This record gives sequence, C-alpha cells and structure tokens, in this order.
Amino acid sequence: MTDAPSSATLTSFAQLGLPPELLATLAEVGYETPSPIQAACIPHLLAGHDLLGEAQTGTGKTAAFALPILARLDLNAAHPQALVLTPTRELALQVAEAFGKYAQRLHNFHVLPIYGGQSMVVQLRQLARGAQVIVGTPGRVMDHIERGSLKLGALTTLVLDEGDEMLRMGFIDDVEWILKHTPEDRQTALFSATMPAAIREVAHRHLRDPEEIRIRATTSTVAKIRQCFWPVRGIDKLDALTRILDAEERFDAAIVFVRTKVGTDELANKLAARGYAAAALNGDMTQGLRERVIEQLKNGALDIVIATDVAARGIDVPRVSHVINYDIPYDAEAYIHRIGRTGRAGREGVAILFVSPREHRMLKTIERATRQPIEPISLPTREDVFTLRISQFKRKIVETLASPDMDLAFFTDMIDEIAEENGLDAREIAAALAYLAQTERPLRIEEDERRPELALAPHRYDKPPREEIFTTGAPRARAPRPGRNEVLARSQTFSDSKLQRYRIEVGRDQGVTPKEIVGALANEGGIEGRFIGQIDLFDDFATVELPARLSTDLLAAIARIQVRHRPLGIQPLDESEAPPARKFRTSSPRRDEQAFAKPRVKYADSNRDTARTFPPHKGQQHGEHAPKGKSHAHSKKRWEKK
Repeated sequence: MTDAPSSATLTSFAQLGLPPELLATLAEVGYETPSPIQAACIPHLLAGHDLLGEAQTGTGKTAAFALPILARLDLNAAHPQALVLTPTRELALQVAEAFGKYAQRLHNFHVLPIYGGQSMVVQLRQLARGAQVIVGTPGRVMDHIERGSLKLGALTTLVLDEGDEMLRMGFIDDVEWILKHTPEDRQTALFSATMPAAIREVAHRHLRDPEEIRIRATTSTVAKIRQCFWPVRGIDKLDALTRILDAEERFDAAIVFVRTKVGTDELANKLAARGYAAAALNGDMTQGLRERVIEQLKNGALDIVIATDVAARGIDVPRVSHVINYDIPYDAEAYIHRIGRTGRAGREGVAILFVSPREHRMLKTIERATRQPIEPISLPTREDVFTLRISQFKRKIVETLASPDMDLAFFTDMIDEIAEENGLDAREIAAALAYLAQTERPLRIEEDERRPELALAPHRYDKPPREEIFTTGAPRARAPRPGRNEVLARSQTFSDSKLQRYRIEVGRDQGVTPKEIVGALANEGGIEGRFIGQIDLFDDFATVELPARLSTDLLAAIARIQVRHRPLGIQPLDESEAPPARKFRTSSPRRDEQAFAKPRVKYADSNRDTARTFPPHKGQQHGEHAPKGKSHAHSKKRWEKK
C-alpha cells in the first residue's frame, strides 16, 4: 500500500483529464485544486482500474469516485451503469446529492437513492423510468435485485463506501451477495476509514489487482482557533448572525461563508441595510474589484466580507478575527480551508458554524476530520447586545477625548454657540449628538412584538414538561399591548365601502407572504380582515385592496408599519397606474408560497421532498425539478410535447 501523493503537485482538476462540463461545474461550486485523495484516485478510476482506498470520512472521497464515474457514463442510455453502496440512508442521500451537484451540466443524467423506510412503490416507479447511477443501502438494493426491478447486467462500476461501517453494521454478507449478482468485468472501488481483516478478504475475493492507496486525513487546523457551532433553531439565521456580530467582544473583522454567488450579494445587502460595513466577494467580480474589497478589509474600511469558498481562497488578512460558516460547507476539507482565514499572524481566531438539524451528520464528519470536538454555543440575548453596544460607545468617546492628536477646540466652540443661541444645556446637546451618532446602529434594540425573545439554549430540543404545556384554570395573563386601544378605535371607523388599490413597498424579494401583510394591516393598522381585499405580490412591491379614501393619519400610521424589517410606505394607486394583477388572493397564501417555491435539491429521489431531474420546462433552469404541485410525470410529459 502506498500513501497518496500530495495535491500540491497539481494546480487544477484539468490536469486529471476530466471533461470540460465537469471542470466548469467544479469551478462554479468552488473546487480549485484536487485534494490528496482526489489527486490519487481519479486517474486510476478514469483508467478503469480497481481501487482499494483507506480514507477517512471528510477527505473529499465522494468527489474522488463520483467525478470519474460521471466522466465515463453513457448519458444516452438510461439503465444503471454505476452502483454505490453505503451503510446508511443518510449517507446515500448525501452521496446522491453530491452526484447531482457535480452533474449540473450533464444533460439527461439521473441519479436515484434507494433505501429502506421509503415507499417501495415509489422506488419501483423511479427505477422503471431509468437512472444511470444508483446509490443505496445493501438491504434495499438486495430487495430490488430479487424483485427484478434493479437490473445490473450492464453495470460498469461498483463503489463500496465506508466498508468498515458496513462490517460493523453486519452488512458484509449482503454486500458479497450483491457483488455476486454484478458482472465480473465491472470496475470496483472500495473505500474504508480502517482496513480490518474482513474488509481485506472481501477486497481480495472481488477486486482485480487493485491499486491500493492510503489517504492521511487533514488535521492541521490552526491551534489558536476557537471552534464552535450554533444549532439553527427558533430564530432566522440573519438575526442570529447580527446578534453574534454585535455580542462578540473581540470582534475586529469577519469573513462570512455562503454557498452561492447570489447568496453573497443578498447577505451583504441585508447586513449593509442594518448598518454593518459589509461587502460581497465572489467569482463574478472582476479581479480589480476583488482586490479593492480585500484592500478595504485590510485597511478597516470594511469589517465584514461575505464570500464563497472559491473567492476566499488565498485571502491573508491578519485582522480577520472571526470566520462564520453561515452555510455549512460541502465537506471537511472546505471547512478547514475556511477557518484557516482567521488565527493568522499568531493571533487568536474564532470559527462559528451554523448547523441545522439535517446537517448534524456533516458536523460529526468535520469533528472526525479535525479530531477535535466543536462546542455548541447559545445566542446572546438582547440584554447582552444592549450592554455591549453601550460599553463600546462609551469606550469610543473616552478614547477620542484621551487621544493626544485630537483637537476638539473647534467643536467645543460650536457647542457653546448652540447652547447660547438656543438656551440649551450642554448635556442636552451631547445627548442629541449621541443620538445622531448611533442612528445607523441603534444602541437600544426595540422589541419586535411579532418576534418575541426566545430561549436559545445550545440544545436542539428544549421543551417544557408536558404538565407545563397543558394546564388548567384561568388563561395566562398577557400584558396590554402598547397602543392597542388606539388600534381598536381605528378598526371601528370603517364601514362597507368601495375598495381601492394601494401600493406597499414589500414584495417577493423580501420573502413576504399575503398572510403577513394581512396580519400587519389588521393588528397594527386596525383594518379588519373583511375590509382587506386582493393582494398581488411583485418582486420589490405589492398591491393591496383597502377601503377607498383612507384618512391621512391612518395612511401615515400604515406607512410606518414594518413587515420583514421594511416599512410598508403605502400610497394609493389609480387604475391606470396599477400593474396587472397576479391573482394571489389573501384567502390562499399557501398557493402564493407554492408558486415561488425554489427547488430544494438537484438529484433524483423518490420521496415527496425531492424531485427527479428531467430536462427543463419553460422558465426552469436545467437541473431544477418541477415546481411544487406538478408531478414528475407531468414535467416529463410537458418536455416531451415540446
């Protein structure tokens, strides 16, 4: 057995002989230089050799076998050409998703995960439609082979992923049974984190003169980086991010990682709107603009850069104190590269990872690859943020006064003039100046009644005891809502009258729904639901039917109401000004949400949350599934008609 060569000898995936479509996709998802396992395995697998690899999870081995398989597929044939066996259904889904990600530019490609616990009827239907790559657990693969629904006569490649896990879970006999039902001339690759004797025996019986490669997992994370994660729960990620940024005492500058180029622009705009010095950094930017952003980060003109993996490679800015993984990386190698952007020049750094419940497997993968635990954290409370902001504001004032280079004589004279001319006290003027200085980042955090403070413990499922939920006796007393009597008074001033269309300054780009608009108008504007007519959503605004001739005071009150942190800014529309309606009624908000729902994954699956990747219908990008409410068969039928 030989150790894998270092990827330092390779500068790009193009040196491995992969087709242009795959190279373009790799560049898009942020893969630049092959990892050691990819550099070692891809050439052998492209050449058709069997392979025995000893590799830790999280070293990039999925791409090491998926890319050669995709490069050798016959996309004109819909029968199974590659089979990947995994010990768990979670890993099967993860591997299938990786295939779908790498094959974005391959037309007519289908990958299908099959595993126990999923409807057999649905899987039979999917198999009948055809897929070039099958990813499955041994038990369910055996079921389909016995039924005759999975035919492996034309199989060219078989991959056994995490062989030692299959041995530990008792699947080795099932694996050998499956191997005996595949063509003898197939190519076989076996990957295992360790190499027990039983795994070696399977390899010697079923692999033909395999290339043996041992991969040493990357564990060289920076010792001075404190690594922690926040379980995504109870509050949206943007609010959590701003709360963390506000409460970190040693914060100097941060790189926030997201998965997509579009995501960098969206998050940068949202942070800038909240008063942060933030900018995007992605592959679509020119080299000059990219260099300017990095220079601004170095000199302090920017504090936060939102970047993709590929755009952040090579950034060396000593003042970066925090790396925040807003979107979890695709593999452990990417995580290690990300957190390496902080803790530089001998400084201490902090790496924070946002982890949703469905991403806990990747968290464990990262911990195994780095060989150290990642600690959970709680979000700071509003009181924590308030206290820190006040402390920082005071310190900034004191430091300004103490600076020997600071000449305040001009400003002192100006304050004296203001006090004398207006009969004001210097303390009042100082308070006004402090108010003006903090308008972009207010020191006081206003309570959002529609987003109450939540208990954000580091555990994912902190629920009160059952007896605390179902109590008897009088209902819980609630504090009176500020201004509620005024709202109720306004709600009684309407009578049935003609409706008029009004424009409000929130739309689909802000993620607003008709239900939220109705709630804001009813609860804060005092307009009962029966007086709210049709709501039409557009990209950056919406129109709503309300009683005609609303009073000036009421229009002003509605204009100040915020939905998704944006004032409604209402104004009446003439019929000539009103854009054509989209026919999204307030009575059917679910339909509106469906109409603009984005596809969740890009690989063929057979449960209700995923969709088979058929050629695109009108208005759909290649690789996306059909909109919700459309069956897979319907999508395929529409394409064939065209």
